[in-house]
Amino acid sequence: MKPDNTHAKSSRRASPPVKIGAGIAIAVGALSLIWISNEKGQSQSAGGAPTMSRSATGQFRYVVGSPGPGQEAPAIRLAASTGGEFDLATQRGKTVLLYFQEGLMCQPCWDQIAEIEKHVGEFRALGIDTVVSVTTDPVDLIARKMKDMRLTTAVLSDPNLSVSKAYHANDFGMMGRSRDGHTFILVGPDGKIRWRADYGGAPDYTMFLPAASLVSHIREGLATAAR
Repeated sequence: MKPDNTHAKSSRRASPPVKIGAGIAIAVGALSLIWISNEKGQSQSAGGAPTMSRSATGQFRYVVGSPGPGQEAPAIRLAASTGGEFDLATQRGKTVLLYFQEGLMCQPCWDQIAEIEKHVGEFRALGIDTVVSVTTDPVDLIARKMKDMRLTTAVLSDPNLSVSKAYHANDFGMMGRSRDGHTFILVGPDGKIRWRADYGGAPDYTMFLPAASLVSHIREGLATAAR
């Protein structure tokens, strides 16, 4: 009887599948680490890990990127769909809501502007004086889109992402960093950021939310900051 030899032969025959299986497991693990690293890089590139928040009054999740509440709002001077240039520095003394969005390829993003205009009184009640949107498309195409939809909000053209990168608004979207996601930033009369919400990133990639939810989130954020 040679039980040991038989067992040894059986083990040697089984080893190739085991090696293949181990190789597959290693490859899957490596891909997972790459994916996780990429996700972290996208989220943390805005100056550290952003804060995840979920409103108690709705299902729309968001993160808070950087620059965030309490920080100075970076300068903005861009061509506007309404003609001429918009300069954030001229808005000192006013509260400005900035809305960074994906652009012409994203119809829900433009529906968001229509939603805000429809409920503008609710935003005014929060002390917001001006609403301005920012995207990367050419200003002439933006102006045509706004005319077609009969919207009056000033939409700014940031074709080289200079302003978007300053605000890291292009770090939270479904198009990588080539376009903005769905970010709202409230700039106070003193030029400092009072509230921020980045809705456009993983896992939800939100590109529209009802005015009631947005107003609620801003109100909650301002109340928290005042404590």
